[in-house]
Amino acid sequence: MRIALACDHAGYRYKEEIKKLLAAKGHECRDFGAFSEEPVDYPAFIRPAAEAVARGECERAVVLGGSGNGEAIVSNRIPGVRCTVAWSLESARLGRAHNDANVLSIGQRMVDRDTALGIVETFLATPFDGGRHARRVAAIDRIAPVE
Repeated sequence: MRIALACDHAGYRYKEEIKKLLAAKGHECRDFGAFSEEPVDYPAFIRPAAEAVARGECERAVVLGGSGNGEAIVSNRIPGVRCTVAWSLESARLGRAHNDANVLSIGQRMVDRDTALGIVETFLATPFDGGRHARRVAAIDRIAPVE
């Protein structure tokens, strides 16, 4: 799977750990930055990663910050992106199974390293359930972005 990665300074350490995990599992990673723990404005890195998913250049993305909330907000502004914030394996599973999330946001300050890696593995391994959830996802995708 081709996966976009992006973070701000507060998610940099986990992004680097996730990149190693994904490479070890045979995934192709496209790293949009940030490339250090120096303070940066996260939209400059998160938006291009989410846009790569929306254009079909990457099948999924993992974005990271301190809480993961701002990164999810930026990602969800891109039509065709459904970003879920996950803080547990179950929240990651439900984001995929029920919402067909194609972008995962994790807060480095919210979960420990091993949990973050498990969240990523769960997110990538979980299929969309479809069924009654497909109707809801279609309704989400019909909502026009605010210009």
